[in-house]
Amino acid sequence: MDTPATPDTAPDTARLRDRWHATATAAGATRDPAPYADRLLTAWAEPQRRYHTTAHLADVLARIGVLGDHAADPAAVELAAWFHDAVYRPDRSENEERSAALAERALPELGVGAARTAEVARLVRLTVTHDPAPGDTNGEVLCDADLGVLAGEPDAYAAYAAAVRAEYGFVPDDAFRTGRAAVLRQLLALPRLFRTPYGAAHWEAPARRNLEAELTALT
Repeated sequence: MDTPATPDTAPDTARLRDRWHATATAAGATRDPAPYADRLLTAWAEPQRRYHTTAHLADVLARIGVLGDHAADPAAVELAAWFHDAVYRPDRSENEERSAALAERALPELGVGAARTAEVARLVRLTVTHDPAPGDTNGEVLCDADLGVLAGEPDAYAAYAAAVRAEYGFVPDDAFRTGRAAVLRQLLALPRLFRTPYGAAHWEAPARRNLEAELTALT
């Protein structure tokens, strides 16, 4: 089973830049993609982040590499991964909307066409619910790649959970436990966490074990 790096693993930013260049080019960019990579990587490295970091971005992109053949438009999915947490403040609820709006501004500047830009923004907004409609293969790949961290080995999952807690360090322990437990119950209540064939086969069972173990520890 493919497992993610722990949240504090520093990714190779040069490789991320190369991947961004390849993705932007495949998506039809007509301007130099490099300045956009720099801006995005700067955003992903902001100091308030503990889990939603460049390591998370690299992990999501790696899992898209595993799942990518399932997507109708792999370039749109990869662009959506770059933008899906580009705006992130743990004390705000509109991060996905602001990230989608950023994509809607940046991608036309880069030369990406209107239809693909709209698809990228739609995919970013989909990460609010992680509930793609049946047949939405682009959404299935992005959501599975984003949730794939839930299926990590126990030590990797523990590092992920600790990083999430650190991002919400301003929340008192009791309130955090209550809110986190509600999120875990919501995830466990889903008929399926993963919608791609690969995700369902390889990530569903370990993710549910991890979620149940964390919920038990919290409650």
